[in-house]
Amino acid sequence: MIMRLAPLTVAVLLGLTASAAAQFLGPGMPLPGAAPPPQQQQMPPCMQDFVPLRSEAEKRAGALQAAVKRKVPREEICNLIKSFSVAEAKVVAFVDKNQQSCGIPPQVVTQMKGNHQRTVASTTQVCAGGPTVARPTGPGLSEVLGTTRAPTIDTTAPHVGTMDTLTGNVLQR
Repeated sequence: MIMRLAPLTVAVLLGLTASAAAQFLGPGMPLPGAAPPPQQQQMPPCMQDFVPLRSEAEKRAGALQAAVKRKVPREEICNLIKSFSVAEAKVVAFVDKNQQSCGIPPQVVTQMKGNHQRTVASTTQVCAGGPTVARPTGPGLSEVLGTTRAPTIDTTAPHVGTMDTLTGNVLQR
């Protein structure tokens, strides 16, 4: 159950965090991976401090997404989501601390804090399951006893069904 929720949780958390960071980028600010406009000589001081934090969080989020797609054991996902949570906490702390000086809207800070709370809750949920137990690979009980799972159709047996009564089939009268 937890492993089924992990990909969905990760996708939601990463999407919400990215949307909050996208709101932080104002008009004229370069997008991640895009070349800065030619008229800008240097990034604002807020962005110089924010970009490395955001890049680290994105790198850890990418590693977490790749692990979920590879369907790695829960212990490894637990370590990766903890790592992502630490990086996300640094981004949230920076945004919260520099909200006034960088002109970050309050709703962005609130949204990023909420996203981080969901990450912490997901971390607790994913990591609380304990170690995973490997499923046995040997034969099952039915194979050992020599039985089959479903009865076979015997064409020589009389056809007895739901509509048959003690006096015959009701539908044939």
